[in-house]
Amino acid sequence: MGGGDQPLILTDCSLEETENLLSPVVREEQPDPLDVDIFGILTGDSPLRYIGFDQQGCRSSLVYQTPNGSRYWCPDVSSQFKPVVGKIYLSWDEVYKTYETYGEMSGFQIRVAGYKKWKGEITHRVLVCNKAGKPRGKMIDSVNPASMSRARSSCFKFTSCKALIRLRAIKGTTNYVLYEFSENHNHELVSSENMDLTRKGKHLNFDDLHFVHAMSLNRVGATVAHRLQTSLKGGHHNMRGTRNSYKNVSHDIRMFIGERDMQLVLKKLEDRATNLHNFSFEVYHFEGVLQAIFWADDVSKLNYQLFGDVIAFDATYSTNKYNMIFVPFTGVDNHKRCVTFGTGLIHNETVESYCWLLEAFMKIHVKHPRLVLSDQDPAMRIVVPNVFTQSVHRLCMWHIMKKLPSKVSGDLIHNSNLRSRLHKLVWNVYISTATFEEKWHNLMAEYALENHIWLNEMFSIRELWVPCYFCDIPMCCLMKTTSRCESSNSMFKVTSGSTNTLVQFLMCFDTAIDNQRYNQRVVDFKSKSTTCVFKTGLELEVHAAKIYTQTIFKDVQKEIYKCMISCFITNVDVVDNFKVFTVSHMNNRSDFVNHFKVSIHMLEHSYECSCMGFTRVGYLCRHIFCVFRLHQIKNILDRYISNRWRKGSLPSRVYSISQRLSVDNSEVSVLRNEVADCLNECVDHLTFNVDGLSSFNQKMKELKRELVDNFPCSSSSQKKQCLIEHLVGQHDEHIIDLLPPHGIRNKGCGTNRRLVGPGEKAIENSKKNPRMCRSCNQLTFHDSRNCKKKASVGESTSEK
Repeated sequence: MGGGDQPLILTDCSLEETENLLSPVVREEQPDPLDVDIFGILTGDSPLRYIGFDQQGCRSSLVYQTPNGSRYWCPDVSSQFKPVVGKIYLSWDEVYKTYETYGEMSGFQIRVAGYKKWKGEITHRVLVCNKAGKPRGKMIDSVNPASMSRARSSCFKFTSCKALIRLRAIKGTTNYVLYEFSENHNHELVSSENMDLTRKGKHLNFDDLHFVHAMSLNRVGATVAHRLQTSLKGGHHNMRGTRNSYKNVSHDIRMFIGERDMQLVLKKLEDRATNLHNFSFEVYHFEGVLQAIFWADDVSKLNYQLFGDVIAFDATYSTNKYNMIFVPFTGVDNHKRCVTFGTGLIHNETVESYCWLLEAFMKIHVKHPRLVLSDQDPAMRIVVPNVFTQSVHRLCMWHIMKKLPSKVSGDLIHNSNLRSRLHKLVWNVYISTATFEEKWHNLMAEYALENHIWLNEMFSIRELWVPCYFCDIPMCCLMKTTSRCESSNSMFKVTSGSTNTLVQFLMCFDTAIDNQRYNQRVVDFKSKSTTCVFKTGLELEVHAAKIYTQTIFKDVQKEIYKCMISCFITNVDVVDNFKVFTVSHMNNRSDFVNHFKVSIHMLEHSYECSCMGFTRVGYLCRHIFCVFRLHQIKNILDRYISNRWRKGSLPSRVYSISQRLSVDNSEVSVLRNEVADCLNECVDHLTFNVDGLSSFNQKMKELKRELVDNFPCSSSSQKKQCLIEHLVGQHDEHIIDLLPPHGIRNKGCGTNRRLVGPGEKAIENSKKNPRMCRSCNQLTFHDSRNCKKKASVGESTSEK
């Protein structure tokens, strides 16, 4: 080495070991005694003896033993695959592939040990067995047992193996000449059955990474994903990677995301706003920390325009690692299925957070809903009327009525007659508001509950939750509770867990929303391509089957059927321009239980029933159908056909592939899927044809060799980085200017044990058998150990 340049050595071994590996190329010295002995073994001039063949599955190796008992393995490989001293290789990639192929046939793995440079150019390279070098770390001192507690309990794979090849670069070209080849190993070689457990065998390709990632988006763990993949591929011998390799995928993805989580989310949303039609999102951050986010795509907007007359929203927790609160806005589509109008993530459940979220909702959707349903959250009660100024706010009945066991104490709550009468009164949609108030006061007086604080409080806000106060609002009976929100939230929580980053949560959300829309597409196709069985033979029923979806048709069919067997016209009056029909409605016991008035405007030919069924649910009631039958009306009038219940309400673009959020529509992904489909079709065509499969296999191997030669692959680390970027997205900037929130503390986080309210405790106690308490001498659900009376007596005694 001259000119003052120092040799640059990069190696996985120590500096001393690398010098020893590379030193013969710059100076002459005596060969290693080990090499002399092995050479003597092969030529027959050494006293060391030949043992025989070591069978390793489908391969074998020659085994020799020295006088001191050491063994050496020489791979028994055909000479055409062995590296040849003096051979010139056109490139480094050719050298690496040749030695790698030889190692796979022999049963060992290779790695680059080091190289030397002269004036910036590589002059020498070395490839060694992966067991070359000495064990790293400190050895355990048997004299000092205390050192065993400090030493890490792990195995090592290095055995100072001397198998290697040395190459010299030909100046001015990319060629290399092989000048030394040592093929003997001081360790047993790997059998063909265990090659899948080597480092290269455990390396996952793109399909494996994509499979693990796709399973994680459906909340399927790495262990289960490995087990599923093993079954799909027909056994472990066809697998790449171990269970730990699958587990490391999630770790690698999270390490790649790191602090760039929010930047990746914003990049995804910005790309969608650019590439997807009518995609919108809003973000609110404070001092570089995310506070809230809301987004909706074109399909959500179309669904809202058609089905957004009634919406419900309810917060849910444990969907991401930052404990941000997930708030989806839910409605009902034309098949009575849950449909999502938009989604938000907020920092906390304050008035300010909900106000920003609802304003973002209005900014994107513009139109006000007719009815907004929520629970009794104080912040929601303030914000909803202030933002949705043209909407009616309604509280969830179920949340209110489930508190009844905990609010009404004593023997009254065990009175089934009180509970049934109260539920029957509250849920009745046919009575007037005056009748409701009268019956409520009578019921409270009968059970001496006039001064009950909670019941009086609920009565004071009766306009917010009792159904009879909403009868004049269109589609008021579409949703009475937030149970659809609970169903929607559970659907999203099936795919997303509390350990997900925000970008992972976004991908999980895409998977869940695509499943929701797939189910919507399935029922829509079924509704258009099949016909229900008719029951009445009326042309009204046939016409209803043509215009309504199957789900709604079954409800309308029931009304038409009931108009024939349960409804009778008992009186007809003419008042001004109205003809009023009195329709008596019988129950199953054939008792006349109710009378309804159907008014017909004779000039405008409009129909109105006192039950207000069309207003409440959007299709005609049995009482009007009874009058239709009397007048032999064969078709439902257009003015009484709500567009939200029609077949094909949504345009066809809603179901196009370009609108599916979890589908990768990039050119490389489309081509990759086409290639995979073509391969699968060929294999499927030749499923049981041995000759055809053999010929196809041979052609595929030839094509594989051609592709490998013509399209060189990047290094494994670079390739893995590219694969992860393809799966979760990439952010080119190195500066992180927006961070996800940290330290969020809400009522849905902080403990794995869910808080149980007094209502649930009362229900659980009702299932238990009461027992006698010796302290208070009562038949209760406690004993003397936790008796409150005994505790109060003890406190009073101690005070004295």
